[in-house]
Amino acid sequence: MKEPHSPGEGLADALVPTAFVTMAVLNKIGAENDLSLTLIRVLGILSDQRPRMTELADYLGLEKQTMSGLIARAEKKGLVARAPNAEDGRATDVFLTSEGARLAKRLHAQTQQALAPLTEQLSAADQRQLQELLQRMLESRKS
Repeated sequence: MKEPHSPGEGLADALVPTAFVTMAVLNKIGAENDLSLTLIRVLGILSDQRPRMTELADYLGLEKQTMSGLIARAEKKGLVARAPNAEDGRATDVFLTSEGARLAKRLHAQTQQALAPLTEQLSAADQRQLQELLQRMLESRKS
């Protein structure tokens, strides 16, 4: 007879396939827009902040050289730009261009629409609760 799952195991068993479904949606959106998953993440991050290159690389878990190459490719596409940091002239900020901001909004809308069949299965109260719980889980990794 199989041992009952601990609550943590059951949660992981639910999170992993959910992550796979979400990644499949993002992969499809990336392919439709000729964007890598990492660049989609960058556009999402830059949609509401202007980090330094080093902060962005750290957040994404990328080496400085890899981050520079990614940002250079995004610059060639006209999606992002770089500028010296106002407080530390040695540091470089990364931010969305107006074209990048429009694309980030469109990607956000496409993602919302693509995930709607999953999220609409939940009541509005359950959606809010799930959002709060997921945000709390993600905040714990920053500590």
